[in-house]
Amino acid sequence: MPGHPRTAQIFLASTLYGAATLAAALDAGLFPAAGRRLLLVANNAAVPETTPGLDLAPGFDRLRTRFDDVLSWNDAISPLHPGGWSPRPDDVPLWERHLRLLWDLGTDDVALVLESLQVDPALAVARIFPDAPLDVYADGLMSYGPTRSRLDPLVGTRVRRLLHLDLVPGLRPLLLREFGVRPDIVPGEVVTKVLAELADATSLPPAPEGAALLLGQYLSALEILTPEEEERLHVRMLRGAAGRGHRDVVFKPHPTAPARWSRLLEEEADRLGVRLTVLEGTALAEVVFQRLRPALVAGCFSTALVTAGAFYGLPAARTGTDLLLDRLTPYENSNRVPVTIVDALLPALEGAPGDTAPPDAAGLNELLAAVGYAMQPRVVPDLRPAAERYLARHLNARTRRYFKRRRLTVLGLPGALPARLAFLPRNPTVRRLARRARVAQRRLRGKGRK
Repeated sequence: MPGHPRTAQIFLASTLYGAATLAAALDAGLFPAAGRRLLLVANNAAVPETTPGLDLAPGFDRLRTRFDDVLSWNDAISPLHPGGWSPRPDDVPLWERHLRLLWDLGTDDVALVLESLQVDPALAVARIFPDAPLDVYADGLMSYGPTRSRLDPLVGTRVRRLLHLDLVPGLRPLLLREFGVRPDIVPGEVVTKVLAELADATSLPPAPEGAALLLGQYLSALEILTPEEEERLHVRMLRGAAGRGHRDVVFKPHPTAPARWSRLLEEEADRLGVRLTVLEGTALAEVVFQRLRPALVAGCFSTALVTAGAFYGLPAARTGTDLLLDRLTPYENSNRVPVTIVDALLPALEGAPGDTAPPDAAGLNELLAAVGYAMQPRVVPDLRPAAERYLARHLNARTRRYFKRRRLTVLGLPGALPARLAFLPRNPTVRRLARRARVAQRRLRGKGRK
């Protein structure tokens, strides 16, 4: 229709994996035609000026071909930080006019495709274009958990779809459930084709094929573990792989992890008689899967543990999830759902392969409905009956690790403290003594490992 405004689709990405997911969604035809397709890149590193953005990563040029232009969110809002800034309500019209001029949008209609809508920068972009319809995409296991906080209805009601990877077939996402958002799957075969493009454009340091691959996550940076505990977790991974008979082991550290962690592993590998290769660099784990075809993938709760099997048919094992389930605070920590999924689905690295049968899709949906309600009862109140049924029928020595008795008590759910003891979690003296006991217990454990 002559004179009708064009539509500009703006896709926000802060990671290379996220950009690859968007490229796969476009290749799969999940977006309608548009006048322009713009990739908006955000660098959320603590110090963006010293950390290369995703548009400088190896293989990005292959992904860039899907878009008409690449924009920088950091440049647009400089010197403000993408992870900590959102416009004041009164300033929204000024920011929209500024960005329309800066990005040459004119009077075009705008459609937004965003990640992690409950936090900035995605939330900031959604607020600046208040009339734009929204699609949300999730490239990891967090899509199966509830929205981490109550979202402004003026934003949430604009969301049309949740695009997600089918990492656990049959498992339904809880993200944005409170707004009745329709989940759409980005086909796995299209995702692997896009990731193969990245693999072809990425060079890896020399490393043996068919080795056991250990994945580091740098959990101490998230203040989940102490640096010393995370070092011990990596050593535990190495011992577990050696215990399964692997003599060649490749360790892929988190890009920002300290170098001394690798040295500790090297010392332990010498003691165990294992040939250890430390794979430095920023290559995606999925690129390593394709190039090295590891005999085993081991880690804590990285999404890559699940993509190893879902996309590449590689065996995977977990370690440390028991510790993480105990340590994650507060209970509504959004990492809880990824840890729960990995713990429930994958065998323990230190155990015999196949020693526990993973739940079927129905059982896992029931478990996550209960965990999701316990995490965010105000966001997904409709899940309370499902949580009550699951806890009444399935709470046992194995499944209790996914719940905190105190949380169940506060919510009045099955498995709570007996009524005559319910006052204890609220008693300041008891809480103070319990904290002291936990500190003393951790010190004793630390001394015992030295």
